[in-house]
Amino acid sequence: MLKKIFLIIASIFLIQFLSNIPYAVEPDEILGDKKLELRARNISKNIRCMVCQNQSIDESNAPLAKDLRILIRNKIKDGKNDEEIYNFLTNRYGDFILLKPPFKINTVLLWLLPLIFFIIGVYVILFHNKKSNKI
Repeated sequence: MLKKIFLIIASIFLIQFLSNIPYAVEPDEILGDKKLELRARNISKNIRCMVCQNQSIDESNAPLAKDLRILIRNKIKDGKNDEEIYNFLTNRYGDFILLKPPFKINTVLLWLLPLIFFIIGVYVILFHNKKSNKI
Protein backbone atom coordinates (compact mmCIF):
# COMPACT_ATOMS: atom_id res chain seq x y z
CA MET A 1 0.00 0.00 0.00
CA LEU A 2 2.83 2.40 0.90
CA LYS A 3 4.53 1.57 -2.39
CA LYS A 4 1.42 2.55 -4.36
CA ILE A 5 1.08 5.85 -2.53
CA PHE A 6 4.75 6.60 -3.16
CA LEU A 7 4.37 5.82 -6.87
CA ILE A 8 1.29 8.04 -7.15
CA ILE A 9 3.02 10.95 -5.42
CA ALA A 10 6.17 10.46 -7.52
CA SER A 11 4.05 10.39 -10.69
CA ILE A 12 2.27 13.61 -9.73
CA PHE A 13 5.58 15.36 -9.04
CA LEU A 14 7.06 14.10 -12.30
CA ILE A 15 4.06 15.24 -14.33
CA GLN A 16 4.13 18.63 -12.61
CA PHE A 17 7.86 18.99 -13.25
CA LEU A 18 7.60 18.09 -16.92
CA SER A 19 4.56 20.30 -17.51
CA ASN A 20 6.46 23.41 -16.34
CA ILE A 21 9.23 23.14 -18.91
CA PRO A 22 8.92 26.22 -21.12
CA TYR A 23 8.71 25.65 -24.85
CA ALA A 24 7.99 29.23 -25.88
CA VAL A 25 11.15 29.80 -27.91
CA GLU A 26 10.36 28.79 -31.47
CA PRO A 27 12.88 27.08 -33.76
CA ASP A 28 13.06 30.04 -36.14
CA GLU A 29 14.25 32.26 -33.25
CA ILE A 30 17.18 30.09 -32.20
CA LEU A 31 20.63 31.40 -33.05
CA GLY A 32 23.11 29.16 -34.85
CA ASP A 33 25.92 29.76 -32.35
CA LYS A 34 25.21 27.86 -29.12
CA LYS A 35 27.10 30.36 -26.93
CA LEU A 36 25.11 33.27 -28.32
CA GLU A 37 21.87 31.32 -27.94
CA LEU A 38 22.74 30.55 -24.31
CA ARG A 39 23.35 34.26 -23.73
CA ALA A 40 20.02 35.12 -25.34
CA ARG A 41 18.20 32.54 -23.20
CA ASN A 42 19.83 33.83 -20.00
CA ILE A 43 18.80 37.39 -20.81
CA SER A 44 15.29 36.27 -21.78
CA LYS A 45 14.86 34.50 -18.44
CA ASN A 46 15.45 37.80 -16.63
CA ILE A 47 13.02 39.88 -18.71
CA ARG A 48 9.35 40.07 -17.71
CA CYS A 49 6.65 39.49 -20.30
CA MET A 50 4.68 42.73 -20.36
CA VAL A 51 1.52 40.81 -21.35
CA CYS A 52 1.68 37.91 -18.88
CA GLN A 53 3.60 39.81 -16.16
CA ASN A 54 4.25 36.66 -14.15
CA GLN A 55 6.40 34.95 -16.73
CA SER A 56 9.69 35.66 -18.35
CA ILE A 57 9.69 36.23 -22.09
CA ASP A 58 11.53 32.92 -22.35
CA GLU A 59 8.44 31.13 -21.03
CA SER A 60 5.73 33.26 -22.64
CA ASN A 61 3.95 32.58 -25.91
CA ALA A 62 2.66 36.16 -26.21
CA PRO A 63 3.47 37.96 -29.49
CA LEU A 64 5.22 40.77 -27.59
CA ALA A 65 7.43 38.23 -25.82
CA LYS A 66 8.40 36.75 -29.18
CA ASP A 67 9.21 40.23 -30.50
CA LEU A 68 11.39 40.91 -27.46
CA ARG A 69 13.20 37.58 -27.83
CA ILE A 70 13.93 38.41 -31.47
CA LEU A 71 15.04 41.92 -30.48
CA ILE A 72 17.45 40.49 -27.90
CA ARG A 73 18.89 38.06 -30.43
CA ASN A 74 19.34 40.87 -32.97
CA LYS A 75 21.15 42.99 -30.37
CA ILE A 76 23.43 40.03 -29.60
CA LYS A 77 24.14 39.60 -33.31
CA ASP A 78 24.99 43.31 -33.48
CA GLY A 79 27.69 42.75 -30.85
CA LYS A 80 25.96 44.36 -27.88
CA ASN A 81 26.91 43.06 -24.43
CA ASP A 82 24.37 42.03 -21.78
CA GLU A 83 24.58 45.36 -19.93
CA GLU A 84 23.81 47.31 -23.10
CA ILE A 85 20.83 45.08 -23.85
CA TYR A 86 19.43 45.45 -20.32
CA ASN A 87 19.95 49.23 -20.49
CA PHE A 88 18.16 49.41 -23.84
CA LEU A 89 15.18 47.45 -22.50
CA THR A 90 14.93 49.39 -19.22
CA ASN A 91 15.20 52.72 -21.05
CA ARG A 92 12.38 51.66 -23.32
CA TYR A 93 10.09 49.86 -20.82
CA GLY A 94 11.31 50.94 -17.37
CA ASP A 95 12.57 48.82 -14.48
CA PHE A 96 9.30 46.87 -14.43
CA ILE A 97 10.52 44.80 -17.39
CA LEU A 98 13.20 43.21 -15.21
CA LEU A 99 12.07 40.21 -13.16
CA LYS A 100 14.60 41.31 -10.52
CA PRO A 101 14.47 45.11 -10.56
CA PRO A 102 17.42 47.00 -9.05
CA PHE A 103 17.22 48.53 -5.58
CA LYS A 104 16.66 52.24 -6.26
CA ILE A 105 14.74 55.07 -4.64
CA ASN A 106 11.77 54.52 -6.94
CA THR A 107 11.75 50.73 -6.32
CA VAL A 108 12.31 50.77 -2.56
CA LEU A 109 8.61 50.03 -1.87
CA LEU A 110 8.75 47.10 -4.25
CA TRP A 111 11.55 45.59 -2.18
CA LEU A 112 10.30 46.55 1.29
CA LEU A 113 6.54 45.93 1.03
CA PRO A 114 6.79 42.13 1.31
CA LEU A 115 8.79 42.52 4.53
CA ILE A 116 6.34 45.10 5.87
CA PHE A 117 3.35 42.87 5.07
CA PHE A 118 5.11 39.90 6.72
CA ILE A 119 5.70 41.91 9.90
CA ILE A 120 2.08 43.12 9.91
CA GLY A 121 0.88 39.53 9.38
CA VAL A 122 2.97 38.21 12.28
CA TYR A 123 1.72 41.05 14.49
CA VAL A 124 -1.92 40.35 13.58
CA ILE A 125 -1.52 36.63 14.22
CA LEU A 126 0.18 37.17 17.58
CA PHE A 127 -2.33 39.86 18.62
CA HIS A 128 -5.24 37.65 17.56
CA ASN A 129 -3.82 34.70 19.52
CA LYS A 130 -3.37 36.80 22.67
CA LYS A 131 -6.91 38.11 22.31
CA SER A 132 -8.39 34.61 21.83
CA ASN A 133 -6.43 33.23 24.82
CA LYS A 134 -8.10 35.79 27.10
CA ILE A 135 -11.58 34.51 26.20
